[in-house]
Amino acid sequence: MVRVPWLDKLTRQIHSLLAIDAESRYDILSLTDISSSAEDEPGFAAIFDGKTLNGWIQAPPAPIAFSNGDLVDLPALAKRLSHEADPVSTFLYGQLDDAAKVALANPSDNATSNTLSSILVKNLNRIVNGPSLYEEERFHDVALRLETTAFRQKNPQGLDLARLNRLLLEDVYSHELAKSPSTSWVVKDGAMASTGGGRGVIYTKSDYTHYRLIFKLRHVSGKPDHQPCVLVFCTRPAEGEKGLDALGGIQFQAPNGGHWDYRPGHNNGGTGFTNPIKPKYDNHEWSHVEILVNAKDGSARMAVAQPVGTRGVEALDFKDPAAGKPGPIAWQMHNAGLFDEFKDIRIEVDPQDDRLITTL
Repeated sequence: MVRVPWLDKLTRQIHSLLAIDAESRYDILSLTDISSSAEDEPGFAAIFDGKTLNGWIQAPPAPIAFSNGDLVDLPALAKRLSHEADPVSTFLYGQLDDAAKVALANPSDNATSNTLSSILVKNLNRIVNGPSLYEEERFHDVALRLETTAFRQKNPQGLDLARLNRLLLEDVYSHELAKSPSTSWVVKDGAMASTGGGRGVIYTKSDYTHYRLIFKLRHVSGKPDHQPCVLVFCTRPAEGEKGLDALGGIQFQAPNGGHWDYRPGHNNGGTGFTNPIKPKYDNHEWSHVEILVNAKDGSARMAVAQPVGTRGVEALDFKDPAAGKPGPIAWQMHNAGLFDEFKDIRIEVDPQDDRLITTL
């Protein structure tokens, strides 16, 4: 395809302006259509085959933490705990902190049900991350699912033990607590898809230093809602350990350029971020995303195109040499109830062209 410099410049300017108004940008698609895909050129390699999650690690592999939405019958759960209605409830009540016991004793003092729910979720998550809840006498009258029994017989440790504890509580409070999915991420119609089970990440088995990442992404739904998240400059967890929240990485939110800094001592919107353009894309539609990352100088730049096949616009930049570090690439499920999809994931290691190629 022959490039006409002045037309390319005009096209980029028009597309950038239209990215700000998602409703009108479709009027000039004929100007922005790309007839060939730069990432199909030599040097790019697929890191997701569209069929399996080989090459990726889920943390946690299945949901562990409870969220407010998992307490599907809060009054019934509160009653069983406060009345110590069965051996497990008696044990759990003894493990609750003072705030939880006061809330259960005086439910009318809580401004909303969310207050009690949040207190109980905090306590349940502390308990499931502790020692095994299972004792034969304590669970004597509980009908355990085959999944729970099989998992228990493996004598799980670490994160697996926490998963067992959650399964045990789901079986005890089968009407009060929601059943969690058996895995945090699945392959669905050729895409890597979150199951909405809970906060966590899926990250590459390989570490990367200088690379160009290109993929397609869409947000299906969320309750509560949040933008899809990509993490760079991540810290790899030790095998079998929980690791840092969001792998202590730098978060890019696609397609509209939100961000967060999860490094220890930060955990905030962060410095070093700039938005050349703040698009208003529909995150429920497929977007084409390019992220150019260099751990050597702590830089990362993101361009997004919507619809797929149009030229991208630079939506988010980050630079902080102190943040730069080789590590895995990760997708983050920010909270329970989120359903995001990623596909056509390709990487160019040590790119020679240090520009965002999808904006050209």
